[in-house]
Amino acid sequence: MAAEVFTLNFPVASADIDELGHVNNTVYLRWAQDAAIAHWRARATPEMVAALVWVVTRHEIDYRSALELGDDVEVRTWVDQSPRGPLWTRFVDIHKQGGAKPSAQIKSDWCLLDAQTRRIKRVPADLAQRFMTS
Repeated sequence: MAAEVFTLNFPVASADIDELGHVNNTVYLRWAQDAAIAHWRARATPEMVAALVWVVTRHEIDYRSALELGDDVEVRTWVDQSPRGPLWTRFVDIHKQGGAKPSAQIKSDWCLLDAQTRRIKRVPADLAQRFMTS
């Protein structure tokens, strides 16, 4: 079984551009977080979304090529095949639409918490299964 790849598209806006004329580093992380949240909400049940919350414990990002104003961006995200207790690694590739190679690659560790108590919670097998393809 493989992890499902979830895709979102974003236009590069003028507010995303830094003093060097390309997308600011923090915007890549915003896109990665927006894609992760959208993926979670698309695959989890309403009960899961109400009962559980994710927090990031680590981000690693490799910038490969600059994105500029007017570019359309495709963000692809997927999770590792199996969580490690409460931790689950998520991968994000950010591409200029039509580009063969990613402009940025992000690897993040997310930790599952109980939404009410904010205590760490092991990722249930039935939840993990929702992010896999057969």
